This record gives sequence, structure tokens and C-alpha cells, in this order.
Amino acid sequence: MTHRFHEYMELTKPRVVALLVFCAVIGMFLAVPGVPPWRALVFGTLGIWMASGSAAAFNHLIDQRIDKVMARTAHRPLATGHLTPRQVLTFALALGALSMLVLVLLVNPLTALLTFGGLIGYAVIYTAYLKRATPQNIVIGGLAGAIPPVLGWTAVTGALHPFALQLCLIIFVWTPPHFWALAIFRRDDYSRAQVPMLPVTHGVVFTRWHVLFYTILLVLVTLLPALTGYSGWIYLGGAVVLGAGFLYYAIRLLDPPDEFFAMKVFNYSIVYLMALFAFLLADHWLMEPLPSHPQGMVFERAG
Repeated sequence: MTHRFHEYMELTKPRVVALLVFCAVIGMFLAVPGVPPWRALVFGTLGIWMASGSAAAFNHLIDQRIDKVMARTAHRPLATGHLTPRQVLTFALALGALSMLVLVLLVNPLTALLTFGGLIGYAVIYTAYLKRATPQNIVIGGLAGAIPPVLGWTAVTGALHPFALQLCLIIFVWTPPHFWALAIFRRDDYSRAQVPMLPVTHGVVFTRWHVLFYTILLVLVTLLPALTGYSGWIYLGGAVVLGAGFLYYAIRLLDPPDEFFAMKVFNYSIVYLMALFAFLLADHWLMEPLPSHPQGMVFERAG
């Protein structure tokens, strides 16, 4: 029973989902002064986690052929035959339906709608189509993975706000250099699985330059919260230091000391994003907080 539970949990990609939920929770705390209302914090986090886990399970189901031939994913429960496609489909549908019920009934319809859009964007548009259609798959499909801070914000306020959209933009631009670093290291896997990742279709050198270009763009985008007045010098200082570190790794990747350096870039990118959002939260608490219902909202739910 315990082994079967762990197999189902693996379908949810716990480490990936943990990062997504972390960004969503930071979005909740940034939306209001102090601590967000417990109802939105608890049920919003639960609903977003379940929806993210459902999307990950659909990813396992759609990618089962690819997973079987890639060393990185060959151990997954569906690839090994420990779970059947029917079991995975049932689990993904049930988890997705429960997430929508929680968000609609206990949070708000806007968060449920945006979360559903993110689920479809990752599970269907990216996994089923873009991943196999274009080497720009991770760029176009990155929006689905960039939406968690927006979900956290709307869970608390019931409305969209330009600051939440800036946070979404940061993750959207962060995704290509983060994932392409992994794709460089795993390019033989992707080639064997016939997935048109950028290192496979355009070569490693081309991809390394793209990692650098997107890292430069990322550093510039991360300045927006400070330049637009939503964050202060604490965040700005952290963003500059973290950005300098990412630039170092991206530049070093052009002529890496060894094959494993791409994974060092990948691992740094994860630490980078978590630390960047931690600086956002620290700045929010230590500097003058945003009002609980800031002006400039671009969409509000009816009623």
C-alpha cells in the first residue's frame, strides 16, 4: 500500500510542483499586508497543488512512450509498468476535478478558471502538441508554468493586478534558460526520444548562446518590480546579485569546464528563482506593504 502511494505521488512530480506551489504562496503573501486570510492560504494552496499534480500526471500519461526511452524518466511508474494508463488517467482526472471543486467552492471562480487554463496549457497544449512540434516548445509553453504567482494573488484578492503579471513574466523568461541547460545535458535522451528540443535541432553551441540571451533578458525583467515601484531596495539588491550569478553561469556555459556544467547551471537556476521570490517577500514585509486592494487592477470577478 505504501509503495503504491509513493507511485501515485511520483505522478505529481513533487519537486517540480513544490517550486510551483512555493511561487503561488509567495504570490498570496505579496497580495496583502501581513498574513493572507487562512481560507485563501490553505484552500488556495491545496487547490493549486492538486491542479499542478493533475497536470503532471497527464504529462506522464501523454509522454509514456518518450519516458520509456529516456534515462531520466525510465523509472517513472507508467514507464516501468507499475501503474497502468487507465490508473494514471483516473488519478489525473480525479485530482483535477477535486482541485476545481476546491478552488470554485472554497476560493473563488477566477482562480479556478486561471488554474484550469494553466492545467490545459501544460497537459494538452505543451505536452501533447508543442513539445513535439517545435524547438521553441519550452518558450511558447512556458506560460503555463509561469502562472502560479498570479494564481496565488487571485486566490487572496479575487482580482488580477499588474504586479502579479510581472511575477508571471519573470518566471516565463526564466523558464527557457532553466530548461535548456537541462536539455543540453540530456540532449542524447531527447534525440533518442525524437523530441525536437533546441540542442537536438540546432546544436549545443546555438543553445548555449540562447541561454545567455534569455539570461540577459531575465536580469532586465527582474528589475521591473523595483522600477515600477512595487518593490524596494532589498529586492533590487537581491535581484542584482542573483542576476550576476546567473550571468556568470550563462557566460561560463559558452565554454564549460566539463559536460556536467550544464547541470550546475540548471541547479543554480532553481536556487535563483526560489531566492528571488524570497527577496520579494522579505522586501514586502520589511518595506512599506502594498494595500490589500491595490488600485490598477486589470480584471475583477463579478460581484
